[in-house]
Amino acid sequence: MHRPTALGGALAALATAAAGVLVAAAVSTTPAAAATAGTGTGYLHTSGNKIVDSTGATVRLTGINWFGMETDNKTFHGLWSSNPWRGQLDTMARLGYNTLRIPYSNDALKPGATATGINDFVNPDLVGLSPLQILDKVIDYAGSKGMRIILDRHRPTSAGQSPLWYTSTVSEATWIADWKVLAQRYANNPTVIGADLHNEPHAEGTNPAATGACWGCGDTARDWRLAAERAGNAILGVQPNWLIFVEGVSCPSGGLSNVWDNDPSNDEDCGWWGGNLSRAGQFPVRLNVANRLVYSPHEYATSVYHQAWFDDPTYPANMPGIWDKYWGYLYKQNIAPIMMGEFGTTLQDPKDKVWLQNLMAYTGTGVTGMSFTYWSWNPNSGDTGGIANDDWTTINQAKQDILQPYLIPPAGGGNPTPTPTGSGSPSPSPTTPAPSGGCTATYNQVNAWQGGFQGELTVKNTGTAALNPWSATWTWPSGVTLASGWNATVTQSGSTVTAAAPTWAASLAPGASVTVGFTANGTAAAPGAVKLNGTAC
Repeated sequence: MHRPTALGGALAALATAAAGVLVAAAVSTTPAAAATAGTGTGYLHTSGNKIVDSTGATVRLTGINWFGMETDNKTFHGLWSSNPWRGQLDTMARLGYNTLRIPYSNDALKPGATATGINDFVNPDLVGLSPLQILDKVIDYAGSKGMRIILDRHRPTSAGQSPLWYTSTVSEATWIADWKVLAQRYANNPTVIGADLHNEPHAEGTNPAATGACWGCGDTARDWRLAAERAGNAILGVQPNWLIFVEGVSCPSGGLSNVWDNDPSNDEDCGWWGGNLSRAGQFPVRLNVANRLVYSPHEYATSVYHQAWFDDPTYPANMPGIWDKYWGYLYKQNIAPIMMGEFGTTLQDPKDKVWLQNLMAYTGTGVTGMSFTYWSWNPNSGDTGGIANDDWTTINQAKQDILQPYLIPPAGGGNPTPTPTGSGSPSPSPTTPAPSGGCTATYNQVNAWQGGFQGELTVKNTGTAALNPWSATWTWPSGVTLASGWNATVTQSGSTVTAAAPTWAASLAPGASVTVGFTANGTAAAPGAVKLNGTAC
């Protein structure tokens, strides 16, 4: 994920596996409905330092990382929790995250790869699916909500990150071939907008005997800029509509400085892994398709690693200069867009809150600001924690409050499109009661199994005033009891269920809707007598 030059190691609980070649069969996926506002319409491209949609409208990606497919689970973490996978995506979208960056390792793409760590009671529709089939479902559902997807080749194997884009077991040819197959797999689905080629290239070895990723050094075995061109152009040969996201390095020389040799010329200025794009202006990435390049630095707080600039007596006033030097100049000089692929913090150190507030201000406000995907949704990120708390349902309000003013919610996609249920489950059955008063309600039964079922109730405010706070109620037949709920505080008293607005989304604007997810015990039944703040829907 996000180590500086001086750190190494892996995320958590990872196992090794031999690298292989991705299955080359393409699958049919359903393109997202044409989106508007936050994520734009059609495929995206660049114009100067802006990302724009197929109509030329400026788009700002304000997203989040959901990791796990790069680990030995080979699929999203948190699928073991009591919050179904759709419920987690519902929350991300409702909070305002319009883009999902998905890390993976080549291990997860191999024939026969098995996804583990899935709660089959909560996610019965994922049982028996391969990592790629689960990815397909997440992409389809995210697209139905108007979200976009960036695929991130995070690691060659689930064992850990690598300084170069290849290892002794995963060749450059495999790296590129797997990317081409992914590009083909999602070639007709504009929900998937691009490829983050390799996560956090970084220095290794002590100068002058550098063995890590350099930028502009001209050594084809180590020059990340040249490798990014080879992979990016191969991908664009298959899918010319994708954006190519290119991270930085840590030290442009590709090696760590020898600080004990009394030679200041070797004491190179280095930054975070993947965060140093200081030479991209002099040595730009050259792609065969114009207007496809987005630079994607990583940036972290002192809780991840104690960089020298955090001790500057002028902190945090010194930070904009640091950011300008490493990557911000590319945006300010209108060279290319910036999409900060990772940044995050535990907020445990008082300096961290100041850092995050200043970093967000630096990216700019509104649709013309720099794009980003926060690290991470996952609460089990050892260095940063997550936006989700340990229950994978409630959120870390302190972090969300800082990010919220910069988030542009996804638009378009309409109500979620049900995906096929597991074997033996009934087909989803949407029902739309007639409008009455100031609301409408739509119910989708997502899954059913012996003794229980999973559903989603979408309630829309059709009135002329915001509801703050909002609260929805419905009734169930005798014998149906609530097991869990999300996107609201869901409780049951007798046959009446109440979904009260969460603190992080208390207001429901005119024309806006909220989707309350739940699992229940008993015979599957649609909610009856739905009301929104007492008004029948």
